[in-house]
Amino acid sequence: MLESAIILFLAFILDLLLGDPRYRFHPIRLIGRSIAFFTRILRRAGLDGRLGGVALVMIVEFIFLTAFLAASLSLHRIHILLGLGFDLFICYSCLALKDLFYHMDKVNHALEGGNLAEARKAIAMVVGRDVRFLDEKGISRAAIETMSENFVDGFFSPIFWYLSGGILGYIFGLSPVMAAIGFMITFKVASTLDSMVGYKDSEFLEFGWAGAKLDDIMNFIPARLSLIFLFAGAWICRLKASEGIRVALRDRLKHDSPNAAHAESFVAGALEVRLGGPSVYPDGQKDKPWLAKGNPDPLLRHIRRTTSLLTCSAWAAVGYSICLLVLFV
Repeated sequence: MLESAIILFLAFILDLLLGDPRYRFHPIRLIGRSIAFFTRILRRAGLDGRLGGVALVMIVEFIFLTAFLAASLSLHRIHILLGLGFDLFICYSCLALKDLFYHMDKVNHALEGGNLAEARKAIAMVVGRDVRFLDEKGISRAAIETMSENFVDGFFSPIFWYLSGGILGYIFGLSPVMAAIGFMITFKVASTLDSMVGYKDSEFLEFGWAGAKLDDIMNFIPARLSLIFLFAGAWICRLKASEGIRVALRDRLKHDSPNAAHAESFVAGALEVRLGGPSVYPDGQKDKPWLAKGNPDPLLRHIRRTTSLLTCSAWAAVGYSICLLVLFV
């Protein structure tokens, strides 16, 4: 289990220092291409309903779990350092905290320079809403909501499943590292499926059902546990941690998604701003409920505070996970 703890720590540091690696054969990009490829095959074969969606989930999960295990086992047999290096690289590739902050830095710089057009262009890279008429408050709200939700989906959930896999692997006499990363890959496949085919529209309503449900299930516990580490991060940053918990307990189930509003509502409370509300998307306006209703709209400074909050929360989550892994040695 010590190996699992070291790999997690190094992967986290690499993500903070380097961000998400950008190249053609990035594991998540390969997952995305595979989803697109098998989606076309299944739908051309007439499997464009729930059965086809279930088949898609099973095919992509099987391919990438098998590929990882085969590659890792082969490299471990050649030399243990090669195997551990590969495991570290995959773990690092499944974390996406720095990349999220990188996109928000572009938004910050544009807003600081008073360039709303450039800020809209930057925020459009990470949100699905129509950004043409967003002012500073609207851009700030979109940025904070995206960071809050993606803290769970892009960082905390992968950490949670890594930890769960490592502990279960140790209990059942398997390789804790391989089990940990196997669970992490399973989650990343589910998350990518949800983002690509899990849309609630006429095209993917049935076909994307399985991927969306798997993503909901795998984010269910992490979304709720994230409040503990967000509380720790808010306390470290001297934000309103208790207000964050109060608002989260009240507003965390207001969104259609069973998981999205947990982190968002906490951040809204901790920053003493309101999030959510009516938002315009390419297919029309969606009247989302307000989170922390009654608070003022966020501004540029609140984006920076959110970055600090999530960074501290990430350190708390990784530190706790490493301690727990070491305890199983």
